[in-house]
Amino acid sequence: MAEDTNIAKIEEHRAEIDEIDRKIVQLLNERAMHSLQIRDLKPGAKMGLYDPRREEEILQKVGKLNEGPLYSEHLREIYTTILKVMKEAPSL
Repeated sequence: MAEDTNIAKIEEHRAEIDEIDRKIVQLLNERAMHSLQIRDLKPGAKMGLYDPRREEEILQKVGKLNEGPLYSEHLREIYTTILKVMKEAPSL
């Protein structure tokens, strides 16, 4: 009986994770659109495409938002990867 209950709970958690993953993908694509629009606007604003200060600002903000259970250094790794991918994304 406990095995069946645990299996059912695992399936519930997996369904929740699937929904969260759907939202994460949606939000990452939404973020990418804003990032690409900013990239297109930077030359007209006489700004360079790469701004290491802005990247560090983003990483600092993410660390401050973190309430766990992920460690801040793990979030930093995730966001470093997100920022790298955004730089490599094709223009609109």
